[in-house]
Amino acid sequence: MTRYFSTRGGASNQSFTDVLLNGLAPDGGLFIPEKWPEFSADDISHLSGVPYADIAYKVIEGFVGNDIEKTTLKRILTEVYQKEFSHACVAPLVQIGPNAWVLELFHGPTLAFKDYALQLLGRLFDHVLEERGERVTIVGATSGDTGSAAIEACRHCKNIDIFILHPEGRTSEVQRRQMTTIEAPNVHNIALRGTFDDCQNLVKAMFNDQKFRGDMNLSAVNSINWARIMAQIVYYFTAAIALGAPKRSVSFAVPTGNFGNIYAAYAARQMGLPIKRLIIGSNRNDILTRFFETGAMKTENVEPSLSPSMDIQISSNFERYLCDLLDRDTKSIDKLMKSFKEKGSFTLGPEFLRKMRGEFDARRCDDKQTQAIMTACYKETGYILDPHTAVGLFAGMQVREDPSIPLVSLACAHPAKFPDAVEKAIGIRPELPSHLADLYERAEHYAVLDNDLSKVQDYVRQNVNR
Repeated sequence: MTRYFSTRGGASNQSFTDVLLNGLAPDGGLFIPEKWPEFSADDISHLSGVPYADIAYKVIEGFVGNDIEKTTLKRILTEVYQKEFSHACVAPLVQIGPNAWVLELFHGPTLAFKDYALQLLGRLFDHVLEERGERVTIVGATSGDTGSAAIEACRHCKNIDIFILHPEGRTSEVQRRQMTTIEAPNVHNIALRGTFDDCQNLVKAMFNDQKFRGDMNLSAVNSINWARIMAQIVYYFTAAIALGAPKRSVSFAVPTGNFGNIYAAYAARQMGLPIKRLIIGSNRNDILTRFFETGAMKTENVEPSLSPSMDIQISSNFERYLCDLLDRDTKSIDKLMKSFKEKGSFTLGPEFLRKMRGEFDARRCDDKQTQAIMTACYKETGYILDPHTAVGLFAGMQVREDPSIPLVSLACAHPAKFPDAVEKAIGIRPELPSHLADLYERAEHYAVLDNDLSKVQDYVRQNVNR
């Protein structure tokens, strides 16, 4: 059975339910599996033509082990992927050019890729908490999409209170309203006067305050929670299998800020999925691309962009990859991450840079280039990209060398979530699906708070249901 340990060495031999409910390790590190479940070429071949929920079970069972009874896990996965997603394929592929594809990850209730993990996470939480007779307080940070997907997943969970921090004025209006118009007694939205990184830092600080963490029984739904990564691995398998894996390799281009989505692709490759290239697309806030160019991870000011969900300078999930890069030397990871927190930077030597470049490519795409590729794609194919998808597609096309290898660009959000950017690029304002048609008319509910840990903690204490 798979066990988990912290990237910083302060926790080991953890079960799946341990890491599910704890989210962040007590030492501030992130949980990763001691070993990867392995898929042979025959194992992957046998998944051809298999429904999404069944592939999900095959991918996920190795991470869950005996912590959840197998028939229960199958039932939960079936309920999630057959009932909560509007497309029969769940995550369909759409061809936009010669051997170039878009993987649509916006057919869930909040129109973003976060639904694919969070709809599952909410049900797993509720099942485990019900069995244990416990209640948790979820605190999370969002740059736009995680918040609404987490709220949608947890709004009906009777054993959860959820508090989501978003940076005031730095999400699209659709993203904000999807969070703040939910009326449920266990849902609380906080607009923080600051950036996404400020929100994320406060969440980490709350977890690192051991008394507050214990008093509130904190848990996490951000991509720091391993179960999020686990669920995202599935759609890399389904896409690659649909395009001929294991007989041929596939390349993936992923727009990323927090590194969680591209890390899930890396995990799929570690498990045996034949992935040729993993391509990171950064917007103007290009800390990841700079790192892959120089080996120096250094924060700079966050600048608003057309792709706000990627306006990030601290890519939390990168720590998981660093752990493998440094041969799981948790002491070195702990030292590096403490240095990064204190100084805002760290540098790796040329031998690590060579290894990273052998596993990932990274490119940046500014707002002008984002707009240009949205315009070109619509003119050439009639397909409408959201700005985040455009960043990933741009990066993929910059790197692509062998046209015989399918290139899959991840469409992480529905274009209607960013109507202003889309309209500016193609002259058409995309409409929201019918279940969100009245979104702009719904009343909003949220608190505006300063970037102050004690004030945010006080708000949580005062509003938690106990």
